[in-house]
Order: sequence, then structure tokens, then C-alpha cells
Amino acid sequence: MIAQTSIEALKSSLDIVDVVGNYIELKKTGANYKANCPFHGEKTPSFVVSPSKQIYHCFGCGAGGEAVKFVMEFEKLSYPEAIEKLASTYNFVLEYTQGQNDYSELKRVMEAVQKWYVKNLDLNKEAKNYLTNRGVSERSIEEFEVGYVGDSQSLLNFLNAQMLPLPKAQEAGIVATNDNQRPYARLVERITFPICSPNGNLIGFGGRTLGNHPAKYINSPQTKLFNKSQILYGYHRAKKAIYEKKEIIITEGYLDVIMFHQAGFKTTVATLGTALTSEHLPLLKKGEPKVILAYDGDEAGIEAAYKASRMLSGGFDGGVVLFGSGLDPADMITQGKSVDVAGMLRSPKPFIAFVLEQMIAPFDLHNALEKQKAFKEVKHYLSGLSEILKESYTSLAASLLGIGATLFGHASSKSLLSHSPKLSKPDDIMELSVIKTLLQKPAWIDELIDFLNPKLFKVHFSLLEHLMHQEFDHPNLIRLSIDEGVQILSGDELRGSIVRLQFKACEEELSRITQSSSMDYQAKNFHIQKLKRDIMPRLKQGELVTYESHIPI
Repeated sequence: MIAQTSIEALKSSLDIVDVVGNYIELKKTGANYKANCPFHGEKTPSFVVSPSKQIYHCFGCGAGGEAVKFVMEFEKLSYPEAIEKLASTYNFVLEYTQGQNDYSELKRVMEAVQKWYVKNLDLNKEAKNYLTNRGVSERSIEEFEVGYVGDSQSLLNFLNAQMLPLPKAQEAGIVATNDNQRPYARLVERITFPICSPNGNLIGFGGRTLGNHPAKYINSPQTKLFNKSQILYGYHRAKKAIYEKKEIIITEGYLDVIMFHQAGFKTTVATLGTALTSEHLPLLKKGEPKVILAYDGDEAGIEAAYKASRMLSGGFDGGVVLFGSGLDPADMITQGKSVDVAGMLRSPKPFIAFVLEQMIAPFDLHNALEKQKAFKEVKHYLSGLSEILKESYTSLAASLLGIGATLFGHASSKSLLSHSPKLSKPDDIMELSVIKTLLQKPAWIDELIDFLNPKLFKVHFSLLEHLMHQEFDHPNLIRLSIDEGVQILSGDELRGSIVRLQFKACEEELSRITQSSSMDYQAKNFHIQKLKRDIMPRLKQGELVTYESHIPI
């Protein structure tokens, strides 16, 4: 049986336009897409796909539903078969469980606790006063289902009184156990914020302390349902506006989202913490919105904006807005400065320009050696951008450094992701698939490090170098991570691809050694026999060969 938590995670990752578009041709019509209905014959399109609602509907025959149902109807599959089909299509690893599915019980516990949190807020004057002082309206409190949790024992008493199983509460991240195996509440004396998946399912909680706890905000721990590196707070409420306005505003916290929505900025979401990760990128791609980073202008906010901008530059339209003078955006809205906020959001600093400014800022450009270091770093960054973007921003980089643009060179180097005419397309794609798989599953790098070397990669060797140096924010790695044309491999497929790369390298090395006139006979014979009788037969049998020890390239 497929685990329900796994099904929910898969469904949250699907885009209805992408799924349906794999089967029939869709044409953009306003905010939606239209096509001739695949379920009944018609000449005039009446089949509509809504990206904001993530549903399809035919106004001719009445067919409708979400992505899984479409695949079931189109391919005549059962529900589990459709789930497995979609998982295979989108390289999603499903989890299976033995026995009865327990997702409903987990969901029941979380929803009961959430209702209790909401009820508690009305009973706590301090929490209500805090929200009022921050400018949060009663309507926003109700809309975002803001709550409150007091001491640990009160939560445990509630679970017991409602006969909610403690193991499920622990599995949901609501409670934990200490060294003596005694349970305690993870959130204590905090204003609570329910965290939902993109399709609106409750998956976790966030809490803002009202005491002197050093951690001002904390979230649920990683669970079967909740992965904070993939979730954006408020996305399920904002997604309709995001698709309609082609814009997404990313802030740093729960209250920023609530206050932005309260002021009419309905496309606002927040990362759970200040870090935007590569795992957020598939969600940001949906609807192809302009991405605006609206962060505090303090040191932490600037650093977070810089890292995010490096990740987004070259692949996303948008830019950065920093709120200075000790005010965060929520405070500005509270003080009646919504018009000022709107003006700032209309003119974000483009990602690449922001990265260049922040990259150069730490260097003393009056010192020639410091300027040289800054130039080297900027040139390396620009080299990872597309030719158009590199040409567009070279003048700005030169101006910021106070040097001539000609120092960057007239001719731009080819993109690292361009295909080489010396290598067939299948081999080229195989290299990219290996690198993308290791990028998505970095734990495998340690397992396979002895079998890899950039020299095995005839086109994308520098891309592998960036990966092995853990330069995960390099623009080319970011572009690869969101390139849907490159497949993520299973473990066996990955090993098989590396074996093929090693075998091809051995063939080329054998040819080089055979034709060499500089190598003495004894050394040449040793290497030829080593390749022919030892290494290549092992590779033919599917065995990976340690690179440094055995492949003399």
C-alpha cells in the first residue's frame, strides 16, 4: 500500500498545467488554459485548466477534477496506478507501508490540536495584546487561524482528555520526549501559526515566543508530512493571486505574510526561516511569476537576500527589496506606510545587480590587490550566466569595480550547459543526468566519490567540479536543478551511467596509449593489458572501478 503521506507529498508537487499538458495541447487564454476536451468529441474548445485552482473542467461534458483524476480518466487507470504513473513521470520516490493507512489518524490529531490552539488565543490577553500592537486585525487572526499554546502540561492534558494518541502527536511533531522518555510540548508559551501544504493540508506548526526564549520563532521538526525546505508559509492562500498577477513576494516570517495580505499584497509568502533553498524552486516555477524578495535590511536579511539572489539569478525574473531604518515590512504596514511599501515593491533591484553590489562591497577597491580579488570573483560569477545576461551586466560590473569593460574580454565563453558537437546528445544528457541526480541526492556523492572525476565528463566537467566543491548556489547548478528535460536517476541507473562513462574513458585511453610514440614499450604494454584484461572486463560486468587507482587518464 502506498503511504498516504507520500501521496499527499506527490500531489502537492504536481502542477495541473504540466500534467494535462503532457497529454493534450493547451493554449493560454487569460489566466487559464483551453483545449478540445479529450473525453468527448468537440470542435470548439470547452475544456479549461485552471492553474490557480489546480483543477480542470469541461463545460461540454462536465468532466472535471485534479491532476490524479485526469490521469485516471485519460489512461483508464485505478487510483494507485495513476499515483504510481505520476510518480514515475516526475521522478518522485513513493513510500509504501504494510497494514492499515494511518494518515487519517495523524490528520485528526493535528486538526484537533489546531482548533485547541485557536480557542486558547481568546483566553490569553497577553497574546491578543501582542497581535493588536503589531497591527494584526481580528479578521486576519481568523483568516490565518492564529492560535496560542501555554505550558507543556496543558497540551498533554488536552491530548489525554480528547483521547488523542501520544505516538501520533509525536509523529506530527507536536510533542517530543526527553532523556527520561517523558513527553513534553514542542511549542510552549507561543503564538501559533498553522503551516499548510500548497494544496491546503495542515502539515505543521510555527510558534512565536512571548517570553525570553532565545529562539524567537520555531517550527515543527521534519516529519513525514513536513519538510520546511520545500514549504512556503501562506502559499496555499496566495497561489490564486500568484497565478493571476504573475508575481510572488517572499518575506521572512509569519507576521510579514499576515500583514502584507492584510494590506492587500495577496501574493505574499514566507520561507520558514530566512533561507530560500533549491528545494523551493519547483514551487516558485509554478505559474512563472516574477519573484520579489522582501527582506529586512539588517545583516541577516542582506545575507539571506544575497544567497537567494545567487540562486535565482539567471533563472528567474524579479529582484530584491530591503527594508532599512530598523523597520521590517510588517512594521511599515502597521504604521500606515502601505503606499511606501507598494512603491518599493514596484522597483526591486534585479537579482544580478544586487549580487554584484554585495559581492564587491567587502573589498577595498582603493587597494589594487583587493580590486584584483574582487574582479576575479565577479568574473567567475558572470561566467556562469547566459551570454545575453553576461553581456547585459558586464558594464555594470565594470562600473562598480571602476575598471574598463574590456578587461572582461570581448568574446564570451560558451555556456557550460551547451552541447558539444564532439559528443552525441545521449552521452551529453547522460552526463547531465548523473550530475543532477547527485545534486538532488548529495548523500550519494560520498558513496561514489572514488569513482568520479571531472575528466570522465567530456562536456560538463566544470559542472561536476562545481558540484564536488559544493558550490550549490552556482547559477549553472541552479539551472540544471530546475531543468525538467534532464532526468533524475535511480541508484542502479546512476551506477550504470557512471560505469558507461568509465568504459568510454577507458576506450579513449586505450586508443591514446596505443598511438603514443613517447611511452616506452614496457609501460605501454602494462597499461594496455591492465585496461584490456582487468578494468574493461569488470566494467562490462557492471562493476564500478576506483578512478584514481585504475583508470590512467
